[in-house]
Amino acid sequence: MPIKKELPLAPVLPSAPSLPDLAAAVAADEPLKVVAADATLPAAELAAILGQTTGRTALSVNVNKVALLRNTRQLGIPSVLRAAHVCLMAGARGITVHPRPDERHIKRHDVYELSAMMADWPGREFNIEGNPFHNLMEFVRELRPDQCTFVPDSEDQSTSDHGWSFPADAERLRPLIAEAHALGVRVSLFMDPLPEAMAAVQAVGADRVEFYTETYARAWPGLHKNEALRPFVEAAQAAALCGLGINAGHDLNRDNLTEFLREVPGVLEVSIGHALIADALELGYTATVKDYLRCIDAAFTPARDE
Repeated sequence: MPIKKELPLAPVLPSAPSLPDLAAAVAADEPLKVVAADATLPAAELAAILGQTTGRTALSVNVNKVALLRNTRQLGIPSVLRAAHVCLMAGARGITVHPRPDERHIKRHDVYELSAMMADWPGREFNIEGNPFHNLMEFVRELRPDQCTFVPDSEDQSTSDHGWSFPADAERLRPLIAEAHALGVRVSLFMDPLPEAMAAVQAVGADRVEFYTETYARAWPGLHKNEALRPFVEAAQAAALCGLGINAGHDLNRDNLTEFLREVPGVLEVSIGHALIADALELGYTATVKDYLRCIDAAFTPARDE
């Protein structure tokens, strides 16, 4: 029987092992307990099921806020293209944009210029976010980015604030996901951390989910932080058991990022814009990206005993 079917569904799984514990167990070829009834699996096998590897979560920098500042004048500064280039030079693994129909920040020409620039960065990824029922699919068809993230925002929404609803949105998303796949584009769906929805996301053909992390960011570091984290842990387990990759984003920052990645299993990519660009105003792009990479590395480093 395939190992996936031997594991219980995520809501009855205990807490997943932390990333440092899992990495250490993989290196030592040790078994790890995965269910309450003393069942064990080889750590490497558990890592594969949870979508975890000893590699680091990728940082994709969302440059929307650079464009927002630029658009307040007609001088072309700060440069969106330059910001993306410096962030990649500093070690970011990708660039994200969310071009809205009203072009309040990222403009059409930005998307094309960034796409052309990314061709000079093999191994780094270009992610275009947006509502596939508005303007997103036009960019996907013409530019074929590495990844497109479907977000269910309205045209007048100030920022993304909820994920897709299943089963309500399933049938209208299915043909657009298939079209993106035919173009060679990976599809991620922006989702609230709902374990019960992950099987439906997989059924419509999506490759990944991007968890909307505002509820965690708002709770951190208060008394309800662990309560806010639990749905993400359970949803990540459910997603991995369905074969979905896991992305995350929205108000993650240098304070809360490490703990999120330590506790939530298998996060392949975080997309960070507002906080990162705000930090860059004080620290500069290079130092800021390097500090976010430090936060990511810390999630994969075993905690030292005091």
